[in-house]
Amino acid sequence: MSTVAVLGYGRFGTEFCRLLLAAGHDVRVFDPKADVPPGLFRPTLASALEGSAFVLAGMPVTSIREALRELRPLLFKDQTVFDVGSVKVKPVEALRDVLGKEIPWVATHPLFGPVSLSRGERPLRVVVCPNPDHPDAVLRVRELYEMLGCEVILQDAETHDRVMAETHALAFFIARGILSAGTGVEVPFAPPSFQAIRRLVDAVQSDAGHLFDAIERENPFAKEARRRFLEALEKVDRSLDSHPKGDPK
Repeated sequence: MSTVAVLGYGRFGTEFCRLLLAAGHDVRVFDPKADVPPGLFRPTLASALEGSAFVLAGMPVTSIREALRELRPLLFKDQTVFDVGSVKVKPVEALRDVLGKEIPWVATHPLFGPVSLSRGERPLRVVVCPNPDHPDAVLRVRELYEMLGCEVILQDAETHDRVMAETHALAFFIARGILSAGTGVEVPFAPPSFQAIRRLVDAVQSDAGHLFDAIERENPFAKEARRRFLEALEKVDRSLDSHPKGDPK
């Protein structure tokens, strides 16, 4: 088993630590803003990193570059750094710029959140981005995830973000719109066709605000996906007004 430094003990970090501990890993946590259990707590960044084979960068995507710069002087070449951000193009740029070829790093995105983890939903899937500069690190991180019971999908950062723009980001965008409009969410007799939408809305409500901002603003392809979706909705809306009742067109 391995020693893993977890930097960030938010809702996802908390549940991910449970996964690591259940698999028998030694976990050290550094997060000065969180209430970390005594057995996991490390008072300084250096004490969390010391002797850790893996370093999980669990901070928000918007702050990862700054965090990596703080980390860099404390890292050793035999450690493997991996992130868990919901977008990948910008974190890969930050990891490459700050850690480069000297410190092994891997970009990853667990396709599950604290809600699905707390519910025990399976299978757990995770995207791991190939890294030609550190292929051995990719293998190590893949093995770590597989030991946690995860199904690993290899996918480059740009392809990942394009897929997430059309799925993850668009789903959250729709749910946020429904929440903002107050459309049918609290109706006790909503039909089954609405139940899947309600589950999506519940997921958005339970996630931290920075996640919504990250998947919508940090994904370079999300804005275009939103634009195409809104244009499609407008087209559907116009068609309902332009065709006579009963016209199947």
